[in-house]
Amino acid sequence: MNTTLADLKKGESAVITDVSSIEIPLKLLEMGCLPGNNVQLVQIAPFSDPMYLNINGSHLAIRKETAIHVLIEKINE
Repeated sequence: MNTTLADLKKGESAVITDVSSIEIPLKLLEMGCLPGNNVQLVQIAPFSDPMYLNINGSHLAIRKETAIHVLIEKINE
């Protein structure tokens, strides 16, 4: 089973492993959502959408429908 950004719980960290889906907007890639970058789920809005993330020091919010296309590997802390 592939783990995605949508599977993260508040405070959890992960490393992005794949963003090859055509569903991922170019703007998200330009903002640092690239394989090898660290990501942490900072906050989840009511009704679980959008998700507020910290990706290598940059803060951004993405919708859950986009987050399911970003594959990750969780970091055990």
